[in-house]
Amino acid sequence: MSLWFDETFQGRVRLGFHVTKTLFHGQSEYQSVDVVETEAWGTTLLLDGVYMTSVGDEYHYHEMLVHPALTSAPSIKRVLVIGGGDGGTVREVLRYREVEQVILCEIDRLVVETSQQYLTEFNVPWNDPRLKVLCQDGVAYLRDYVGEPFDVILVDGADPVGPAAGLFESPFYSACRARLQPEGVLASQTEAPTLMRDDFVRIVKTLRSVFPNAHPYFGPVPIYVCGTWSWTLASNASAALTPREDRLTQIEAGCRYYNRDIHRAAFALPNDLRKLL
Repeated sequence: MSLWFDETFQGRVRLGFHVTKTLFHGQSEYQSVDVVETEAWGTTLLLDGVYMTSVGDEYHYHEMLVHPALTSAPSIKRVLVIGGGDGGTVREVLRYREVEQVILCEIDRLVVETSQQYLTEFNVPWNDPRLKVLCQDGVAYLRDYVGEPFDVILVDGADPVGPAAGLFESPFYSACRARLQPEGVLASQTEAPTLMRDDFVRIVKTLRSVFPNAHPYFGPVPIYVCGTWSWTLASNASAALTPREDRLTQIEAGCRYYNRDIHRAAFALPNDLRKLL
């Protein structure tokens, strides 16, 4: 097979990649799941026909979701990842020696199973004894959670539609805050600040209505139709924006995108977004 597959965004933008082979096609109770080989990015995961991640570019997204929070949070012993069934986020979390437990809560079991089988080049340590994988609704999990508070919560959800919609609303963020340690940190993907500007502004303002501190930051995700992406770091206490040297020493040399300079620059807020927020 040799064809072009175009992702169409809101009927106004298309992003296409040359697909050389289909490795998997399936349908869960939540969404369609596809894995294809692309010339540009290698093995690539799509959900409901939308490009999610690929072997060639995944490190941009996963490093930027994880490391601003994990290098700067007061404690990182207990980490919860909501979404992120491809495993890239937990891989980055497990690079830290301080981390004692990671819970991955992904609603769609098919995404986890498909990623384990086809995205092997992500090099996710699925058998790490610190990792526990739960295939259930992250919103319900946090709502009903009664265990020990988390030090860090990472929200690695898809766009705010369908099964991921609840991950961007005030009740969910309030549950996150309640399940964090007093100085705990939340990091969430918060959509593109360009083509999804209304969603970006709404989500950041929602986070700011729940957390005393919420700071958006930015970076490239080449496989996404918008190119530039955003994440937001939120905390119960004063914002922990400065990375710790001991943690940088553990992970910085092994990162392909993130470093201390990227960390500092990513939080610079463009004037147009500063006005909107």
